[in-house]
Amino acid sequence: MTMRYLLWGIIMLMLLCFAGFGGWLLSLPTGAPASEAPQVPQAERQAMLEALRPPEGRRPVVAVIGINDATETTDYLVPTGILRRADVADVLLVSTDPGPVRLYPALQVEADQTMATFDAEHPDGADYVIVPAMSRDDDPQVLGWLRAQAGRGARIIAVCAGAKALGATGLLDNRRATTHWYYLRDLLQRSPGINYVPDRRMVSDGAVTTTTGISASMPMMLTLIEAIAGRQKAEEVATGLGVPSWDARHLSAAFGITRRFAATVLANRLAFWDSEEFVLQIKDGVDEVSLALAADAWSRTYRSSVEIQSVSGEAVVSANGIRILPDPDRAHEGQDLPSVEGPPARVLDQTLEDIASRYGRPTAHVVAMQLEYPWAKGGP
Repeated sequence: MTMRYLLWGIIMLMLLCFAGFGGWLLSLPTGAPASEAPQVPQAERQAMLEALRPPEGRRPVVAVIGINDATETTDYLVPTGILRRADVADVLLVSTDPGPVRLYPALQVEADQTMATFDAEHPDGADYVIVPAMSRDDDPQVLGWLRAQAGRGARIIAVCAGAKALGATGLLDNRRATTHWYYLRDLLQRSPGINYVPDRRMVSDGAVTTTTGISASMPMMLTLIEAIAGRQKAEEVATGLGVPSWDARHLSAAFGITRRFAATVLANRLAFWDSEEFVLQIKDGVDEVSLALAADAWSRTYRSSVEIQSVSGEAVVSANGIRILPDPDRAHEGQDLPSVEGPPARVLDQTLEDIASRYGRPTAHVVAMQLEYPWAKGGP
């Protein structure tokens, strides 16, 4: 008798939970408003370029900082790959400690230097510091290092939720800023002095620049290249990336938790028995930007994960000198994904189409929403 009452109690509790979730789901908007991103005044665009101009008379030094145990894949690799292919600055992957840098949701790489080594070799500091999203926004090593770099005159660029770490340093206080839509409320609660600017993929205020979600690293780096080396150089790099334009236009209202988004995530999570593991086979010379975007996207479906393997079984050196470490060999248990050849922006679009073909367009929409990527075919 006691067991029967216990089972009924569990069932009733589950029903109440589902009822509560259903009410929350119905309270969500059905989709984003049908409108276009507002134009950005030319004066605002020019002011951003001026804020990002490098010191004259020397080649700029760019440090891309990350913590070893969990730094966002695209935020860490895309800025490095784009700036290195442009060859307009010395670009260094920097880590808090020695050893590999584990990226999320996929990939593992070797940094060029630790913060201590960088400081010893560049006592005057970096000209630019790029701050990706990291699993911990309060790492004391990172916060202290960012304050020190800013004190030496570095321009700080926070990509995506990297703004939360920057906010924790106090460097965003009383400044205009933006961040990934999902972390905006948290950022403003922690740093209430920030003046949030909607409808911009990137915002500069003095020596500090912030961006919206993960995919904003592409237009942000093209803007930085334009500030350093001019419009023509930026156009050359953009052509190679497959990016037709890179201004700050953005429709913030198009990104958020909608009813379709939440229902798709729930359905994909409940289908855990049908989850898949894919293998990406890479070799020396792989385009690190395309690789990061594809691996990131496939890892955000709530249906699949990505394992990285190299043809040789050893570390792979990417097209722009990033050492990528393969995951432990599991005898290729997963299915092979197509190679990531081609301009990175087109690789991302094709990856979203492949995800849509395999899991349905709502899942591809969920991925694009997480990347804060204005995917034309992603629907509302």
